[in-house]
Amino acid sequence: TPGEVEIGGPSVFLEYWRRPEVTMEAFRDGWFRTGDVAVVEDGYYRLLGRRSVDIIKTGGYKVSALEIEEVLRAHPAIAECAVVGVDDPDWGERICVAVEGADGAAVELDELQGWARDHLAPYKLPRDLRRVDALPRNAMGKVMKPQVAKLFADGGG
Repeated sequence: TPGEVEIGGPSVFLEYWRRPEVTMEAFRDGWFRTGDVAVVEDGYYRLLGRRSVDIIKTGGYKVSALEIEEVLRAHPAIAECAVVGVDDPDWGERICVAVEGADGAAVELDELQGWARDHLAPYKLPRDLRRVDALPRNAMGKVMKPQVAKLFADGGG
């Protein structure tokens, strides 16, 4: 069962400086709530993603965007991708993927879904796709998923 990773000990900071309300939200019974979601498999923790952007609630399931991205990156026409959940009246959240094509290759949603069916459960398949020249990134090179989600929220699907 997926759960949030909480940590504690002498090396964990005690509080946010001059921000008691944030500190109260971040700690539970002395444990720091990391915002990371993980499962324990064979005695090891497997990180599924960040609670805020990497866990998609769709059709009654909690789905890891990171797991879907890892699978889709193996597709020969995809150089890079970002998976996000976008509000959907039927599904709760709709799984959407923004892709950078490999060497100018273009991939269509139905072709990607057909390929991904061999690697993902049906409820984990992307329902919408946008091709981008480059994914939006911050100064550290990390994909800015809220910006990716706007590609779908503004354009329907």
